[in-house]
Amino acid sequence: MKREDFVKVAEETLDSLPEEFRIRIQNVAILVEDFPANQRPPNLGQGGGLLLGIFQGVPATKKSVFDVSVGPAHIVLYQKNIEAVCSSEAEVRHQIRQTLIHELGHYFGMTEEQLKDV
Repeated sequence: MKREDFVKVAEETLDSLPEEFRIRIQNVAILVEDFPANQRPPNLGQGGGLLLGIFQGVPATKKSVFDVSVGPAHIVLYQKNIEAVCSSEAEVRHQIRQTLIHELGHYFGMTEEQLKDV
């Protein structure tokens, strides 16, 4: 998938979220990279153990007015890893949505255990 199409799917995912969630997402950058810096490029069909996305920052539930600002929180989607675990463009689109929603869950302070049900 071309990078601009990948980014467009991520933007469409954000736009499709219920307004009650969208209005609470503040100062969060959504980035797309090929794969994490410490990972070699994935092989096609290599699924298990690949990091598909990551939230980096202070969860909204933990922020305080006394915190020193270190810049915006951000979510990174790893395009090549997402593509490696999918076998069609439709699956890639679905996985982008799932990964972005999962990482937004971390932004809202949810743990991995809590996100299993989402």
